[in-house]
Amino acid sequence: MKFIADLHIHSKYSRATSKDLTPEQLYFWAQLKGITVVGTGDFLHPGWLKELKTKLEPAEEGLFQLKKEYASEIDMQVPASCKAPVRFILSAEVANIYKRLDKVRKVHNVIFAPSFDVAQNLQKRIEKIGNIRSDGRPILGLDSRDLLEITLESHPQSFLVPAHIWTPWFSMLGSKGGFDKMEDCYGDLTKYIFALETGLSSDPLMNWRLSQLDQCVLISNSDAHSAPKLGREANIFDTELSYAGIFLGLSQDSNKGFLGTIEFFPEEGKYHYDGHRDCDVCLTPKETIKNKGLCPKCGKPVTVGVMARVEELADRPEGQKGARSRPYKSLIQLETIIAEGKGVGPASKPVQELFYRMLSKIGNELSILNEVPLEAIKKTGGALLAEGISRMRQGKVSIAPGYDGEYGVISLFSDKERATKKEQLTLF
Repeated sequence: MKFIADLHIHSKYSRATSKDLTPEQLYFWAQLKGITVVGTGDFLHPGWLKELKTKLEPAEEGLFQLKKEYASEIDMQVPASCKAPVRFILSAEVANIYKRLDKVRKVHNVIFAPSFDVAQNLQKRIEKIGNIRSDGRPILGLDSRDLLEITLESHPQSFLVPAHIWTPWFSMLGSKGGFDKMEDCYGDLTKYIFALETGLSSDPLMNWRLSQLDQCVLISNSDAHSAPKLGREANIFDTELSYAGIFLGLSQDSNKGFLGTIEFFPEEGKYHYDGHRDCDVCLTPKETIKNKGLCPKCGKPVTVGVMARVEELADRPEGQKGARSRPYKSLIQLETIIAEGKGVGPASKPVQELFYRMLSKIGNELSILNEVPLEAIKKTGGALLAEGISRMRQGKVSIAPGYDGEYGVISLFSDKERATKKEQLTLF
């Protein structure tokens, strides 16, 4: 069975997240987006695990579905064109902050469990180590290698994925708190790492430049802090719809069930280039070197982004691939494309009206972005929207790269183009 999975998200119990991150809203938005399997996020938090156990019930092996008593009201709100089954997989992110190799390390990891019993046992064991109640993503003074060991001991199919591995502040290879080698992070258990999350600011092409990552498949997830952000990055599978199907698709070299990923354009990510947000300074890696790592305005150190860090650790030229590489495609969220065409913000009323009209008339968002014929998009959403999606599919996108926590700014149309083509390229 072919399906799309977004395996790394958060709940309403994590800091800086929306209160809409409930099982019901995840169920709703997964259908609008076209996602079949959604990570629960935060199962280590007692309040969230209790809510999950109350509202979810077993479906296929190791996967869960929203109980009918909670799903029935949501079903009435989902357009008929988007209605589809939704499954949940138990996942949780951990912030590991500890000292290793004479340096403080800050690494985020995502762990997965095949049942509520396994999740409950992991929760009990990890609570003996640190506070799991104040934040859905607990901050633990626990070595990443030791978290991996605890995860592996919990069940033969429990597994750990290093999260957004290039993010400067909190990741395995980040410029601020990470390592230069995966083996330095996970030690003697490195061989049990079979998947890595690329994060919003990098894509597989960038990661392929490091031969040390060849043992892993590269996955992508939204890391959503609100339900509408689901699916901005995701994974494509063609395997049995079950926990084991996903596990084997990712872990076995011979298994072809994991087909590839849906990505951000990496320039859109918050840490693609270097820079200093307080001074509105964005720098290419070469400019950072020229400025000796300092902000040209204030003289303080800049945040070194993903592109520079990849260049620092890469051991082969762009284009080479490891044996476990998979295809990928870069997309832009539908609301962003509509907003670009209209010259207004994604949250504005005209954008939201057209967004929901597209979903109601045509189908879920990922199908519209990926495969719906442009003529059908033009008929429902107008010529400008069809042109924007066409350009995105061809990679004809201009992006002012993100840096130091600021998202990149996408441009599909110039101001001049909007003005001169207003009549023939109109959204209505």
